[in-house]
Amino acid sequence: MIPLHYLLLAFDYIKGYCALLGVRFFYGPWGKNIKFKGVPVFHIRKGAKLHLGNSVQINSTNTFYHLNMFRPVKFLLDTNHAHIEIGDHSRIHGTLLHAKDSIKIGKGCLIAANCQIFDNNGHSISMRSPEDRLHKMDVPKPIIIEDYVWLGTGVIVLPGTQIGAGTIVSANSVCKGTLKPNSIYAGNPAICISDRNNK
Repeated sequence: MIPLHYLLLAFDYIKGYCALLGVRFFYGPWGKNIKFKGVPVFHIRKGAKLHLGNSVQINSTNTFYHLNMFRPVKFLLDTNHAHIEIGDHSRIHGTLLHAKDSIKIGKGCLIAANCQIFDNNGHSISMRSPEDRLHKMDVPKPIIIEDYVWLGTGVIVLPGTQIGAGTIVSANSVCKGTLKPNSIYAGNPAICISDRNNK
C-alpha cells in the first residue's frame, strides 16, 4: 500500500502542474521549450501578464541544485496591469518576482536562489506621518535587468533599479538605482568593484 504522505505529495504536484497550464493559457504568452523543475507559486491578478521567452528555466527544487534553496520561485503580479517578462534562455532559481508595474529580465540571465526582486515597497514611506504606513501604498517603479546579467544568491533588487547588460552582482548585495553594464557589483548598497576596463 502506498503511504499517505506519498499520495499527498503526488496530489500537490498534479495540482501544481494543472496550475501551470492555467497560468500559461490565461496569462501568457510563453515561448517554446520552457522547463520547470518543481512547481512555482503563482499569485496573478486578472489582466496581468507573465511572458516567458524560449528555453527559459524555472527551478523550484533543491534536487541537483548546488545551493540550498529556501522556497520555490514565486510570481506575484499584484495589479491588473502588472507585467513580468523573462527573456530567452534565462534561468531563475528559487526567487521572488513581485510586480505591481513591471519587471523585465533580458535574455541569458542567471538568477540564483533566494533573490528578491520587487518593484514596490508594499507601503508608503510616510516619514511625516508614520501611522499612515499601515494603509497607504507606495508608487511602484519598473525594474529592468538587461541581457546576460548574473545575480548571485540572496541578491535584493529594489524598485526602480536598472542593471546593465553583462553585469554580475555578488551574493547578498542590495541593488538600487542604475548599475552600469559589464561590471561587478557587491555590497549594501551595491557598488562597482570591477569593470571590463580593469581586465
